[in-house]
Amino acid sequence: MAKKKTKGRLSGRERARQQRRRRMLQQRLLQAAIGLIVVLLVAGVIYMATRPKPGEAVPSLGNTHIQPPQEASYNTRPPTSGSHFSGLARWGVHSEPIVDELAVHNLEDGGVLVQYDCPDGCDALIGQLVGVMDNYDSQVIIAPYPDMETRIALTAWGRIDAFDEFDEDRIVQFIEAYRGIDHHSR
Repeated sequence: MAKKKTKGRLSGRERARQQRRRRMLQQRLLQAAIGLIVVLLVAGVIYMATRPKPGEAVPSLGNTHIQPPQEASYNTRPPTSGSHFSGLARWGVHSEPIVDELAVHNLEDGGVLVQYDCPDGCDALIGQLVGVMDNYDSQVIIAPYPDMETRIALTAWGRIDAFDEFDEDRIVQFIEAYRGIDHHSR
């Protein structure tokens, strides 16, 4: 006598087949998820490596130390690399210009300088720049820089961005891109 199938119940063989199908589906889903994660990671690495960096690249003039009263020549105003003194300017807000040969060492140590030129005064601009500075306790300097071609210049080692109108996002992007990158071994 043949066994009757009970409606709704699966035989042992059919249950095993369904379990195999479920396991295969789970494996395919896991492989697809891993593949997607790998693709996203690779895309992220490619994006990070090729995305435009803030400011303009400037050829390096090296990082030779000199002693006062020696002076150095630079390829940008304000400078972005080159010969400099062994000391550092204090991080933070300055009311007087910083000597180029001192400021360049701050850049070499991973600093970013936010400099401004306002021959007729610019209390509002200075207040806005100081407001940005409140987010950083080190490796950023705000200081005047006389006789620039623009009102604002951002400098980091080998990078400069110069413009006339306050742009907080632009300034923050520059600082975040270059602050903390040490250049002693380059």
